[in-house]
Amino acid sequence: MKSIGTTLLKFLLALSFAVTLSVQAQAACQGRFANPVTDVCWECLFPLTVGHNLSLTGSTFADVKTDADALCACRGEADVTFGTNLGFWEPIRTVEIVREPFCFPSLGGVTISANDFAPAHGRTPSPKKRGHRTSFYQVHWYHTPWLYLLELLIDTHCIEQSAWDLAYMTELDPLWDDSRASFLLNPDVALFSNPIAIGACSLDCVAASTSLPLNDLYWCAGCAGSLFPLTGWVNAHITDEQAFSLLIQRFTLKLHREGLLWRQWGKDGQCGPQLEFLMSKNVYRTQMLYPSRATQGQCCRPFGATTAIDALGGQTPPVVGEDAVYLLWRRRDCCQGMNLSDAAQSSGVGS
Repeated sequence: MKSIGTTLLKFLLALSFAVTLSVQAQAACQGRFANPVTDVCWECLFPLTVGHNLSLTGSTFADVKTDADALCACRGEADVTFGTNLGFWEPIRTVEIVREPFCFPSLGGVTISANDFAPAHGRTPSPKKRGHRTSFYQVHWYHTPWLYLLELLIDTHCIEQSAWDLAYMTELDPLWDDSRASFLLNPDVALFSNPIAIGACSLDCVAASTSLPLNDLYWCAGCAGSLFPLTGWVNAHITDEQAFSLLIQRFTLKLHREGLLWRQWGKDGQCGPQLEFLMSKNVYRTQMLYPSRATQGQCCRPFGATTAIDALGGQTPPVVGEDAVYLLWRRRDCCQGMNLSDAAQSSGVGS
């Protein structure tokens, strides 16, 4: 009887905790779990290319032309792989942008209480003099290698084979809330804090909205504003979609600067990941997963593309739509072929 009473008590405590967590999630945090079959716009995978940018499939999305070698040879730890370049767009990460610390829309809207470890800053009202408001968001970074988990492509080593994981939370990053401390990651901000550099971002906005962003204007986030400083503060919050676009780009650049996100495209990346501290903007696409699900039409946008149509379309409704989840796609070049040991086995040599 004592054992049954103990078990019942544990069950009631667990049920009470679950109900409390559920109520807290409904009150402060909204979200849903992503379904990789129905929520992912798989058209963003295309075009598939082989060799030197020879397209095998059509696509309505602009594709970057890389300098990857058509025929390639990659040296491994104990062998050499000979083959041809395979190019495609791969969904690699899920990015959450949230107002309240430790709110996780991708986990169904769960909130973890951390005793104000990372306080929320919220937003300022729209001042009459400035004509816009400021805001602050936290960002969460998930490893979501959907291609590998679903095995949608051929059996190839080119697909990222990492496990699903919550890899980064800005609530634990002291630089994300401090523009002065973030100078350690972006000392070049001093070069672009002037009207001429800021005005040049209009060119990046046009380029990103019509084709692909301009890598030469690396301090620009296209129509979203300036990439610097690398913090969660949005100095000019025009629309929610614009703020989300800006913070995704900033955080991606931040991880490049920290050596946590590497180059896997072009000649330098087709044999394996390489460090790239100065991010190539044109190899990234974003797709909204929450609060709206973008799976048709122009479901993928280059970094810096205009978000005006999204704002008019009501993709971020009040209250529920003030937090967002995006899927990040990256262009991938990979030497697809056969290594010498596999070739010997298939030909019967050494058997």
